[in-house]
Amino acid sequence: MSATERLDLDDPHRFAFDATVQDAWRREAGAVLVLDRSAFYPEGGGQLADRGVLHAGDREVEVHDVQNDGGRVLHYVSALVPPGTSISGRLDRARRLEHMALHTGQHMLSRAFVDVARAETRSARLGAQAATLDLDRPSLADRLLQAAEDRVNEVVDDDRPVRTRTVTPEEAATLKLRRTPKVLGPVRIVEVEGFDQTPCGGTHCTRTAQVGPVKILDVHKHRGGLRVTFAAGRRTRRVLSAESASLRDLAARFSCAPTDVPGAVAKLERELRVTRESLGVARKGWATALATVLAATPDDPLVRTLEDLDRDALRSLAQGLTREGSRVVALAAPQGDTLAIVLARGPEGSRDCGVLLQSLAAELGGGGGGRPERAEGRIPRGAPFAASARAALAR
Repeated sequence: MSATERLDLDDPHRFAFDATVQDAWRREAGAVLVLDRSAFYPEGGGQLADRGVLHAGDREVEVHDVQNDGGRVLHYVSALVPPGTSISGRLDRARRLEHMALHTGQHMLSRAFVDVARAETRSARLGAQAATLDLDRPSLADRLLQAAEDRVNEVVDDDRPVRTRTVTPEEAATLKLRRTPKVLGPVRIVEVEGFDQTPCGGTHCTRTAQVGPVKILDVHKHRGGLRVTFAAGRRTRRVLSAESASLRDLAARFSCAPTDVPGAVAKLERELRVTRESLGVARKGWATALATVLAATPDDPLVRTLEDLDRDALRSLAQGLTREGSRVVALAAPQGDTLAIVLARGPEGSRDCGVLLQSLAAELGGGGGGRPERAEGRIPRGAPFAASARAALAR
C-alpha cells in the first residue's frame, strides 16, 4: 500500500482537507484508519500528534492519536470507517498552532543558546504540559539564560520568514546546519531567515512573529546537563496570565500594588522570624518551669502528654529529667496531625528505650527508633499514648 501524502509538510496552516480511506481495522478501543492523504501530523521528533475529527457523510469520528508507520499515517479514531469511503478532516486548530509555536520557538531557543553560551541541545520534548530542551552544559549563568531568551524574542519581533525545503544529503553537507541530519535520504530543512537552519520533520510557523513571546520558565540539572523548560505563543500567555492572577491575589491580601508584593513578603518574613524567636524564648522558659514541676513528681515511670512544646523542647525536657538516677520518662507533644514522642532513662537505668519505642510505635501505627538511653518517634495524634506507654513500661 502506498504512503500517505503528507499535506502538513507543505502547508502547516492547512486545518481542513478531503481524502479517501485506504485501509481500516478495528482495535480494542475504536479503530485505525489509513488515508490516501492527510494534514494530521503524526507524533515524532519530540512533537505530539495532532487531534481533530473526520466526517464521513453524516458521521463524525474523533481522531485521538496519529502515528507514522513507515510512511503510512495511522489515524487512531473512535469508530471504524470502511475503506473506499470519502471523508473530510478537520484539525484541532488551537492545538496545531500551539505546537507550531512551540516547535519553532524550540529551534530558535536552541540556536540562541549556541550563539550566547556555546551550549548545544541534546534533545527536546514538546509535551502537553511542559516543553523542554536538554543542554550539554552542567550550568549557565542567569545572564546567559536571559540573553538567550532576549535574542529569541528579538527575532520574533523581526517577523522573519520561516521556510522549509527538502535537499539531497550532498546539498545538506554544504549547509551550516545546527545539527547533523538523522536521516540517510532527502533532508527536510527548516530555516529561520538569517538565524537558524535545522533538519526537522515537524510543523512550524511560517513567520517568526507567529511564534509569539518565548519565556524560559525553569532550569535545573538533568543527567549531567541542564533541562530548560520554556513556553511560546499561546502557552506563554496562559502561563503569564495565571502568574499575574496569583500576583494580583497576593497584592490584594497584602493591600499593596503587585510590584510591592516582594517587599511585603520580606516584611512578613522578618516579622515571622522575630515571632519565632520570641516563641522559642517563651517555650524555653515554659519547659524550664515545667521541668522543675515534673522533677518533683514521684512518678517513675513518668508518662505525660504536654501541650505547646516542639520536638526540641520535648527532647530537652526528657534529657533534663533523666540526668541522673534510673528514672524512665515517656513524653509526648502534639505536632500537627501527630504526636511527637520521646522515651528516655537515667544513666543508672536498664530499660532499652529503643526497643520500647519500636514496640509502642508498632502498636499505635507510628514509627521511630533510637538508642537504649533515649528514643524518639511519631504516632497518630488520636492514639492512646498514655495508656499504651504505661502498659509497655509495665511489661
